Amino acid sequence: MQGKNSKQITQDSDGRVQLKPIFGIRPGVYLAVLYSLIILLIIFFTLFYPGIKEPGGTLVFTSEPQGAALRINDIYAGSSPCSVFIPDGQHVLEIVLPGFTPQRTEILIKGRIFASSLFPTKYPLDIRLHTENPEETLAMSAAEFAQWTFGGEPTSIWQIPLSLSEGVYRIGPYLASTNVNGILAAALRFAVTQASLRDLLRAKFLASGGGNPPSPLALISSAAQIISFLDENPNSPAWLAETLSNENPYSAIVRESAWYEKQEDARKRLIESEELAPQRSQVVSGNLPADTIRLGGLLFTGLSGGALVLGKPYPYKVEVDSFLISTVIVPDSVFQDFLDAAPQWREIDGVSWHAAKAFCKWLESKLPDSFAGWEIRLPKEAEWEYAAKSAQQWQGGLPPGNLVFQPAGGWEWCEDYYSPLPFFPAPDAAINAVASPERVIRGSRAGSTDIETRAFLPPEFCSPLVSFRPAIARKKTD
Repeated sequence: MQGKNSKQITQDSDGRVQLKPIFGIRPGVYLAVLYSLIILLIIFFTLFYPGIKEPGGTLVFTSEPQGAALRINDIYAGSSPCSVFIPDGQHVLEIVLPGFTPQRTEILIKGRIFASSLFPTKYPLDIRLHTENPEETLAMSAAEFAQWTFGGEPTSIWQIPLSLSEGVYRIGPYLASTNVNGILAAALRFAVTQASLRDLLRAKFLASGGGNPPSPLALISSAAQIISFLDENPNSPAWLAETLSNENPYSAIVRESAWYEKQEDARKRLIESEELAPQRSQVVSGNLPADTIRLGGLLFTGLSGGALVLGKPYPYKVEVDSFLISTVIVPDSVFQDFLDAAPQWREIDGVSWHAAKAFCKWLESKLPDSFAGWEIRLPKEAEWEYAAKSAQQWQGGLPPGNLVFQPAGGWEWCEDYYSPLPFFPAPDAAINAVASPERVIRGSRAGSTDIETRAFLPPEFCSPLVSFRPAIARKKTD
């Protein structure tokens, strides 16, 4: 039986298939035309259609330092180094990197039709960024490092950026003009995970190389500085072993070392030290303008200051200057007076760290002239514990009514930024520059907390369980 296409296709005697003419056109001709059309379509859709549909070019973006964000017409397009397709026309480019001066420029992209997908027109953009304050820029990276450490140890599915070491790399050309070691020391106070420890070590080694991988001699010098710094603190071996965790073989090496044993003895002696405890003495001091003062409905009592051991199980010595502290937390009636004078704080439920600071500023305006050079603020963590321990030692030894410190039975805001490892020393300026996303709270509730318990909360957090008491202290001079 013959099919319906038998008029176009025939079969000769030896089995070969032959095509018949169509509309009088021989097969060789119309097949050549068909193949040509197919080839032309392929050429068109490969070489011409992309340029017609999306005319534009490819921006090849690089920057020094790397990692700068590229915005095209105020829309994020990528971070250096990267290649980005841009439609033809005039565009505004903005290059942004935290801590560095942003740069803006305009670019004209000309569309090309032929072979635009295979051989796109490339527009190189190489930007050199500059910072006006390299130390502040490095502190921003250290502050980000501090924030990430509160997230805990990363896992295989959750990683954290190398914020600190990237910050050192970025300001490499400016390192000579920055207190990089001070910033790194302040960052060390947040190194509580193995990931943060790796980032910190990488930052230290990059710093020794001016932001670049160090030479062997610079590497040895940095290692010696690290060992010397850690050896000065008796808490270093215990902290290092704890941070490495029991699963890490190096933790056992640290715990079994002679260095650990030697520093452990020094640490225990510091904890048991009695001469550094608050002394049983009168609260009167020549450095105080008054022994006691009643201000804004609060009674402040003076403490002469001294030395204190903080931070069990990581003890460290702190010198406390003379100060006065409210004997009680701020009662509702007194806080209401503040709200009457500053009604913008009424909408807040509870007392945040910021609200407590605003109260202290309000109360400071009521200080008499004899307190010139003094300020009212929240007590520092060491001052809070010093007052609490003093009250414990003096209990029953002071005349009635001469109350030094009455526990609140809850948590209280302190002035300090919270760091998990406050025993590591760092310059005050660096500590303030790095800061912390959390503030210290101290507790004195029997059964759950004692006067040595420390915790932290974000400064904007409000809770009826968190109160505060102000302190009067001499202003710091630069």
